[in-house]
Amino acid sequence: MDKKKILIADDELNVRSLVSRMLDKDYIVIEATNGEEAIDIAKRQEPDLILMDLIMPKMDGYTACFSIKTDQATKEIPVVMLTGVGHEFNKKFAQEMGADGYITKPFSADELLHQVKQVLGE
Repeated sequence: MDKKKILIADDELNVRSLVSRMLDKDYIVIEATNGEEAIDIAKRQEPDLILMDLIMPKMDGYTACFSIKTDQATKEIPVVMLTGVGHEFNKKFAQEMGADGYITKPFSADELLHQVKQVLGE
């Protein structure tokens, strides 16, 4: 069976590395450093899932998520917000922008894998 592809969009290298290590055994992990890059990669590489930080340079996660979810080419790709901001307001806003899930940092590998598998329907 082919491995599913996950795009991690986060401006912090240590977060991308951590998430990549947690997932690279079961998935192909690709990376973006900001929202603009995430949109571009989503269009070109069509990942099965996007893990998106909220606060990034150039374009934040909300805007990137909304852009991905309103584009015919990428609207079916699930987006899970991965952020240090855990307020209910932010979760609600992320859902309004089309997010399929919300994980608050710090998170455990189990928590991340559970959410990934749930969103991917595995």
